[in-house]
Amino acid sequence: MLAVINARINTVTNGVIEKGTLLVKDGKIAKLGADVQVPEGAKIIDAAGRTVTPGIVEAHCHAGINEKGLGAEGRDANEATSPITPWCNAKDAINMLADDFNEFREAGITTAGVLPGSANLLGGIGVAVKLKKTSIVDEAVIKETGMKSAYGENPKGAYGRKNKSPSTRMGNAAVMREALLKAQQYLRKKEAGENPKFNKSYEAMIPVMKRELPLIIHCHRADDIVTAVRVCKEFNLRYVLEHVTEGYLIVDFFVDNDIDCAVGPTMHYGSKVENKERDFRTPILFAREGVKFCFTTDHSVVSGRHLRTTAGIAVSRGMSEDLALKAITINSARHIGLQDQVGSLEVGKDADFVVWSGHPLAFTTFADLTVVEGKVVYEREVL
Repeated sequence: MLAVINARINTVTNGVIEKGTLLVKDGKIAKLGADVQVPEGAKIIDAAGRTVTPGIVEAHCHAGINEKGLGAEGRDANEATSPITPWCNAKDAINMLADDFNEFREAGITTAGVLPGSANLLGGIGVAVKLKKTSIVDEAVIKETGMKSAYGENPKGAYGRKNKSPSTRMGNAAVMREALLKAQQYLRKKEAGENPKFNKSYEAMIPVMKRELPLIIHCHRADDIVTAVRVCKEFNLRYVLEHVTEGYLIVDFFVDNDIDCAVGPTMHYGSKVENKERDFRTPILFAREGVKFCFTTDHSVVSGRHLRTTAGIAVSRGMSEDLALKAITINSARHIGLQDQVGSLEVGKDADFVVWSGHPLAFTTFADLTVVEGKVVYEREVL
């Protein structure tokens, strides 16, 4: 058993416990509170008044699949041989020894949603990874989060320059509808007891068509956002939206459709036409209007270490500290379907937490200790 004592425990969902104790047993939070008794023989970590929060959750990244500093040799996010590659799975490309994950642990990130890239309309399955110290990805992956999809400049650019379809936004939607319609027909035949000829794409799309997995949709421009939602409604699909740079233009649309989205990277320059308006307008307006959102760095577009920096900047722009912290913990967990397992400090949840040197959203603060499922995965060396 592990006990963290003398801590200012910010549970994220149930307030702050001053001079609190957190008990860990078998990788889960066993108890937490101001009057918790520490069992004899427990390993003790004295927080000495420092703040303890849930581990940070990066909902959307390409860590270990677009590896830091490796160039083409470490670039495995896009199977750019066809715009429809749902049969790919990010797990098969993740290198758990990549430097990205060391950087995440140092930043207090304990869970990451790792996704294929956005060159394809359907790019493959994304997975949630715990930041355990292991070289075996199967020991780190805890669930499949959804099927990566993309609209806008990326797919039409990737294939248009090859003189292939899609080469326009019309083509994006048309090719996507064709794939969904064929997958729908394929599934109906299987459910009717027929034996359709095996098709790897349609077989891989069955969990999406049955609403078991959502589409995780890359979209920046307002019209691409609306198109993505329109197509999902046509096929009664679950979905979440990623980036949504121009979300500030259609806030009512997000409210009316109860859309959950990952906003960002807000700290990156406008690298192309569709995201040239990147700034904090979208998350600030979403916060005011009650839109469900979390922050993302889209690592390695922006280093994952700046996820917490992003939340801190949002506070400087008027967002409450409470919501900004939720936007990198429990909201991120909800976005990838893990809100019952991570993202807050509650009895029965995974013992993923961070002991911070100062205020969790201050840029001068460091993660002094990062813990995943009750095991220390990073401890800061003070120079």
